[in-house]
Amino acid sequence: MSFQHGLSGLDAASKNLDVIGNNVANANTVGFKGSRTQFADVFATSVSSSIGTDIGIGTRVAAVAAEFTQGNIAVTSDPLDLAINGQGFFRMDNNGAISYTRNGQFQLDRNGYIVNSRGDRLTGYPSNAAGAIVTAAPIDLQLTTQGVPPSATTAATVGANLDARAAVIAAPFNLNDATTYNSATSMSVYDSLGNPHTLSVYFAKTAANTWDLYASLDGTQVGAGAAGSLVFQSNGALDTAASTFPSLSVALANGATTPFAFNVDFTGTTQFGSAFGVTQLAQDGYAAGQLTGFSVDDRGVILGRYSNGQSRAQGQVALASFTSPQGLQALGSNAWAETAGSGPALIGAPQSGSLGALQSGAVESSNVDLTAELVEMITAQRVYQANAQTIKTQDSLLQTLVNLR
Repeated sequence: MSFQHGLSGLDAASKNLDVIGNNVANANTVGFKGSRTQFADVFATSVSSSIGTDIGIGTRVAAVAAEFTQGNIAVTSDPLDLAINGQGFFRMDNNGAISYTRNGQFQLDRNGYIVNSRGDRLTGYPSNAAGAIVTAAPIDLQLTTQGVPPSATTAATVGANLDARAAVIAAPFNLNDATTYNSATSMSVYDSLGNPHTLSVYFAKTAANTWDLYASLDGTQVGAGAAGSLVFQSNGALDTAASTFPSLSVALANGATTPFAFNVDFTGTTQFGSAFGVTQLAQDGYAAGQLTGFSVDDRGVILGRYSNGQSRAQGQVALASFTSPQGLQALGSNAWAETAGSGPALIGAPQSGSLGALQSGAVESSNVDLTAELVEMITAQRVYQANAQTIKTQDSLLQTLVNLR
C-alpha cells in the first residue's frame, strides 16, 4: 500500500496554510503583496506503462506566486508618504545594493536623504540650480533645507482698462496732486538684494485715445517727464505700434545692483467706456525665502515651498517596472530584488510609459482580501483533514493484510 498520496497532500496543504497565514499576518502591512500557492500533480511512469492506466503519486507545490494587484490607497498626513497608483516600484539604494518596493513610507534622515524604515535611500532624478529636472541616471534623492536667494525684477506687466469717458488733463503732472492725472495703480518690485520697492504708475489723458504714462519708485518720480505713452484704436484696443512702453532705470543707494532697471509691459491694457480697473499686475522678482515645506506632485516632482511664495523642484522620484514581476526575489521588509526571471528594471518618471502616478500624503495598503483568505483557510484545513483520512484508510487496509492467516 502507498502512503505517498496522503503524505504529499499533507505537505502541500501545510505549505498552503503557511502561505495563507503569511497573507493574513501581513493584511495591515503597507505595500505588501499577497501570494497564492500553485499546485502540480506528480506521476511516476515507465516506458512500458500503458496509456490511460497511469496513477499519480500525489501532489507538490509548484510555485508560490506573488499577486501584484493594486492595493487600496490610504490617506496620511505626511507629504513624504507616497503611494503608486498603477504599475511600478520605488527604486531604493543601500550602499549600492538596489532593491524595489511598493512601500512608500518615507522620511528625511539627518543628511536630507529620503529614506525608508530600513535606511534605504529613495532614488530619482536630481534638479539643477534653476530647479529644472536633470533626467540622467537615477541617484539618491537629497533635499536641501536652504532658502532661495532673492531675484531682482527685470520685467513687469500692467493690465488695466482706462475710462474712455475721462477728461483730458491739461495741467503738468505732479504725483502729489491727484488732479494732474486720471488714475493710478501700484505694485511691489524687488532689487538684487530682495528689498521691496513700491512702483506706482499714473495715467494722464492728453487727447482722445492718447494717454501719457508716469512712474514713481518709493514716492520719487522716475525721470523728468512722461515715462511712456499709450495710444488706442477706435475700438478700444491698444495700438502697440504707436505706443511707447516705459523702460525704467533708477539709481539705488542701498547696496543693491544699480541702476535698478526693468521694463513695464502694458500690452493687455484697453480703453473702454467703463470705470478704470486693474486686470493684471505681475513682475518676475522676489525676496529671499526660507523653506516652509515640501510637496510631491503626481509625476513625482518634489517641490520645495518657500516663505516668499516661490516653489522650486528639488528632484523627481523614479519608478521601475519589470516584464515579469513574479520573477522578483522577495527580500523581506517589503523589498524585492531583480533576477534573471524578472528581466531588467525599466526606469522612468511616474506616468511615463506604463508607470503609474504618485499620490503624496498617502500609502498603498496591502492587497490581501481577508474575507477571501479566511475562506481559503477553511478549504485548506478540509484538504489537510481529507489527506490525513487517506493515510488512515491506507493504514487500515494494511492492517487487514497483516492480520490475514
